[in-house]
Amino acid sequence: MTFTCDLTIDELVLVEEVGFEPLDLVMGSTYFHIGWQPTLGAGWTQNFELVDITAMMVNARLTAMARLFEQLAVCKADGVVGVRLEIEREGNHAEFTAIGTAVRRKDNDHARWRKPNGQPFSCDLSGADFWALVRGGFRPVGLAYGACVYHVAHQSLGQWFSTVNQNCEMPAFTQGLYDARELAMQRMQYEAFQMGGTGGLVGVNVTEGSHGWGSHVIEFAAVGTAVLPIGDPEHETHEAPAVVLGAQDR
Repeated sequence: MTFTCDLTIDELVLVEEVGFEPLDLVMGSTYFHIGWQPTLGAGWTQNFELVDITAMMVNARLTAMARLFEQLAVCKADGVVGVRLEIEREGNHAEFTAIGTAVRRKDNDHARWRKPNGQPFSCDLSGADFWALVRGGFRPVGLAYGACVYHVAHQSLGQWFSTVNQNCEMPAFTQGLYDARELAMQRMQYEAFQMGGTGGLVGVNVTEGSHGWGSHVIEFAAVGTAVLPIGDPEHETHEAPAVVLGAQDR
């Protein structure tokens, strides 16, 4: 069968230049119901994480990625590039989809490009970014993810009346933004470490959203590609730089 991919022509050429061939467009999907979490005595006048909904976000993403990896196993891929994590919400339901292009190493060093546990690597890098990463001496390990769904405290009636005609900072919201973002980032970093990506995280994207329960419920998601240095000293040896002068006829 011919290959299928969502890479542009330029991206396809660059991915092949660093020794990989596209195989198929792979996808994993799941549809979850978002339940109402009780406050467990925390009260609506306090900042606190909605831990059950955070866990749902993480589990839904893991389920979608696991199904994507099942398709990678079928086509015997060494990794997947250009992964897109998409979330579509409708009322109390959410659809999670992970889609990307499965690739395979052309040489016989397949195992060297996989995760330490033998699974294919995953990354959300474009074909051009993947090329630049490999040429720069690093390889992707896995797509790391962290999430936090957070409730921001409501003002009391007295607090609302005291500030209704003023321009002023709302400390509960400011602190909630810091706390939720930090929790999401920490969880992404921990997942990267767990999968063996000790070289760092690249292409990190942090997004803020809402579950539709009003402005007091915020959601942070952090996604990035964990990387490792390529240990081969002969990898991508470049020629010595040379001076190039352009000439233009007048």
